[in-house]
Amino acid sequence: MSDEPDARAERIVAALTARHVTLAVAESLTGGLLTAAFVAVPGASVVLRGGVVAYDTAIKHSVLGVDAEVLAAYGPVHPDVARQMAVGVRTALALDGVEPEIGISTTGVAGPDAQDGHPPGTAFVGVAVGGSVRSFALHLDGDRNTVRAAVVREALAFLEESLSSTGSGM
Repeated sequence: MSDEPDARAERIVAALTARHVTLAVAESLTGGLLTAAFVAVPGASVVLRGGVVAYDTAIKHSVLGVDAEVLAAYGPVHPDVARQMAVGVRTALALDGVEPEIGISTTGVAGPDAQDGHPPGTAFVGVAVGGSVRSFALHLDGDRNTVRAAVVREALAFLEESLSSTGSGM
């Protein structure tokens, strides 16, 4: 199971490379672990534009363009925030006005304490592929590092499934 994220990241990078599709990553609770999963794959630089760790809620708004009203109403742990982060990282990491085709994001509570009424292990993953934007909720058990690793695994699985369902290269 420990090599599952590596294998998924390899499959995603290979598929995106074959189709000349680029990817951008926005992370909060995973703190760069999702980006690192892609960087661990040789040749990932062909498809990975980069990653933004927006750990502070204000950065989600100022860098990724998450709606301030959404953040004020719901806090950073919300499916709308995950979706907006996935869209916003594409804009933030555009080169010469060209956005990456795919954005993926993570936001949530790693623990040990609750945040804004959300228990540890609550997380949301957002994926923006072309014009389609989706998110899904996770409710995980474990300590801080276990939760963060599980979010990375689930995010990779969700991205792989999203690419398959949209016909975008998987």
